[in-house]
Amino acid sequence: MDTMRDRFIAITSQLLAEEPRLAVVLADISADGFASARRAHPDRVINVGIREQLLIGAGAGMALTGMRPIVHTFASFLVERPFEQVKLDFGHQGVGGILVSAGGSFDWPAGGFTHMAPGDVALLDTLDGWTVHVPGHPDEAEALLREAVDGDDRVYVRLSLQANRQARPVGRSTGSTGSTGSTGSTGFSVVREGRGGTVVAVGPMLDNVLAATEGLDVNVLYATTVRPFDGAGLRRAAGAGPGADVVIVEPYLAGTSTAAANEALMELPHRVLGLGVGRAELRRYGQMEEHLAAHGLDARGLRERITGFLRG
Repeated sequence: MDTMRDRFIAITSQLLAEEPRLAVVLADISADGFASARRAHPDRVINVGIREQLLIGAGAGMALTGMRPIVHTFASFLVERPFEQVKLDFGHQGVGGILVSAGGSFDWPAGGFTHMAPGDVALLDTLDGWTVHVPGHPDEAEALLREAVDGDDRVYVRLSLQANRQARPVGRSTGSTGSTGSTGSTGFSVVREGRGGTVVAVGPMLDNVLAATEGLDVNVLYATTVRPFDGAGLRRAAGAGPGADVVIVEPYLAGTSTAAANEALMELPHRVLGLGVGRAELRRYGQMEEHLAAHGLDARGLRERITGFLRG
């Protein structure tokens, strides 16, 4: 199976030939992958070098002229380092664009903490008008990217080396609620039904969540779009009884979506547990699987925390 990043490069290179207003702005990352596209479209594939603030500014400038920019680099350099430009150049100026990150929270541990971005979605959550996609498979990444290219709003697509074994359908939902984003976003899909609580698995966390909840009487929902947050879908799954116990498993900062879940369930007695990457920095490089285990996001760690919460 190709990686999400490989698929992104291939599909975007194809879309450049089909969509004359599409442009790609790079900051050295993935420049080799776009070499052929850059030769074919030298005016629409721009590498600004290691200048992340310029990366965002150039993309927003293209959007002001009516182009549809795709801005790409590692998540830490795309969201965290140039955050002021994301806030002002896209948000304040009211223009749309697509930010596509690579690296996830700790895809390349050897790069150290400078190349990790567990707080990227939480940081974007401080801004209005962003749709946030977290695909769990290259096929889903492709579908969500194609949808984003067709729109005009502000979209963040978070790619990772971690992926589920199989893709799930990515379709439009009329049940999503929230003020962010205007594209037809995907709601939460029901993967497994139960009566003892609801577990929401975001993107590449689904396989571990399914393994962790094997044999448990719980709902398992799957989310590839977290903003807008599908409050209606969560209420339908969790609101059948007098109260609701909800666990949200996200591949980034733990608790990022607990406020959205609490708001969705505000008229129902409920408890929400947010699982994800902890705030404490792990100062050993290790491998991605070791980071997952250290944050309790492997199947064993998730089962212990989910069962402990649901029994509480």
